[in-house]
Amino acid sequence: MIKAGIIGATGYAGGELVRLLSAHKETEIVWYGSRSYIDQKYADVYRNMFRIVDAACMDDNMEELAEQADVIFTATPQGFCASLVNEDILSKVKIIDLSADFRIKDVSVYEQWYGIRHQSPQFLPEAVYGLCEVNREDVKKARLVANPGCYTTCSILTAYPLAKEGLIDMGTLIIDAKSGVSGAGRGAKVPNLYCEVNESIKAYGVASHRHTPEIEEQLGYAAGEKVLLNFTPHLVPMNRGILVTEYASLKRKTDAEEIKAIYDRYYGDEAFVRVLENGVCPETRWVEGSNYVDIGFQIDPRTGRIIMMGAIDNLVKGAAGQAVQNMNLMFGLKESEGLELVPLFP
Repeated sequence: MIKAGIIGATGYAGGELVRLLSAHKETEIVWYGSRSYIDQKYADVYRNMFRIVDAACMDDNMEELAEQADVIFTATPQGFCASLVNEDILSKVKIIDLSADFRIKDVSVYEQWYGIRHQSPQFLPEAVYGLCEVNREDVKKARLVANPGCYTTCSILTAYPLAKEGLIDMGTLIIDAKSGVSGAGRGAKVPNLYCEVNESIKAYGVASHRHTPEIEEQLGYAAGEKVLLNFTPHLVPMNRGILVTEYASLKRKTDAEEIKAIYDRYYGDEAFVRVLENGVCPETRWVEGSNYVDIGFQIDPRTGRIIMMGAIDNLVKGAAGQAVQNMNLMFGLKESEGLELVPLFP
């Protein structure tokens, strides 16, 4: 059995990790870390875990945890993992970090967008960006994985095949994204109160959202060029889900059959990417509670553009599910172990 420790187990992503790992045949959770609830029963924080998890919450002592676990998940704010990780810890345990600390290779870009000093830049070169469908072989050999962000996972996978094939003008790429409220975390914030969010939709982080450089960097690798794009996220009054709609000019004339064939070539064998039939648009309700990514597209011959669309559950494929998928690869398990979840409906 793989012994797993979770630091940040009482946040939304951490809670989802507990839900998924509790049903994982090859994993035992040995540490429920939560600075806010130390010594309180985990099931008293999340009552859905009553009679499933009997353990109490513990602190965030990564050095002690490294002696007990085979893998540590850090579902924590930016800066936390980077402040604690060191060579001694990485020699004992694998780490899957759900924050942005090791996603961006250029430390100056990270510090500019996140407004904090990176405390362990020496590990950036070896950290693997854990987008399994793109970096699967590197993930298998990694000891430190940077679990991608929720917006970025959906945005990158939706455009990746066409960027890789050079079919879209990357300088024209615009990404419009919408997320459920759980994407903002579990902390108490006035803008996320029920009366502030319900019956409303709003853009935020316009021209300044922190996931922008992550998307640009990864799509830049795919396209083989520096990418500069507009990314605008929106908050919608639902618990879970992300929908992205991406617009780009086509470099040449093409048709739906060719585009569908490209997507199928890249994702036809992927367990968790579902390329929809022509004319079908993704919806968040059809991926809720699952690790699936649903992708669709529409060519607009009038403007010479293509509209690419993707939908995920931000807490599963956008966070905890992807982290488990990475863990499975790192330990040589079946990649879909613990993740073969049928989407919830209604």
